[in-house]
Amino acid sequence: MNNRRLLGGFESLLLLCVLRLGERAYGVTIRRELIERAGKDVAVGAIYTGLDRLAKKGLVESWQGEPTAERGGRAKRFYRVTAAGLEAVNHKQRAMQGLLDGLDLMREVAHA
Repeated sequence: MNNRRLLGGFESLLLLCVLRLGERAYGVTIRRELIERAGKDVAVGAIYTGLDRLAKKGLVESWQGEPTAERGGRAKRFYRVTAAGLEAVNHKQRAMQGLLDGLDLMREVAHA
């Protein structure tokens, strides 16, 4: 096995949101996706902090959109997952699946 570190929980959620949103991934849409699909309400500032960490690791890249009137002439910063980011998500998924294989979670809950 190589020395790749597994993504943390929040990093994984952010990458999955960006993957789901495609070219529409920016702070507000990512937050909406986290609330609707993961039941996790996170401040937009925390989302951008997480995205900055992912960008420094080379797992996402960003670009500036066009300025819009509804944002007072400011542009949105959009994000996309890089090939390394997709590999990290796949690595995390394989690790989780390996740990889940053979478990009967309903039985485990009943015995807890």
